[in-house]
Amino acid sequence: MTTERPKIIGNIPKLPSRFVGWVMPFFLSCLMSGIISFINMLRNLGWSDTFLSLWFSAWMISWAIAYPVVLVMLPLVRKLTALFVEMPPNQPPK
Repeated sequence: MTTERPKIIGNIPKLPSRFVGWVMPFFLSCLMSGIISFINMLRNLGWSDTFLSLWFSAWMISWAIAYPVVLVMLPLVRKLTALFVEMPPNQPPK
């Protein structure tokens, strides 16, 4: 008997849980770089007809930098967090 994996949309299966360390930083870096670049560009340039295309271009460059930085810095941030937050004994920082 084979169990069918849960689907995301249509026939696309969800990734196994071992990929959470890659997928969560992917989405986090996407949201953070997008929001920050949007606010900074809006504040510095103001709204114009070309704003969205300029912002999208800047966002993609920011995201290309943000994702690897998050992946590299995440272990350090976990350790730093453990200095300030009492971690449950069954979940030591990685």
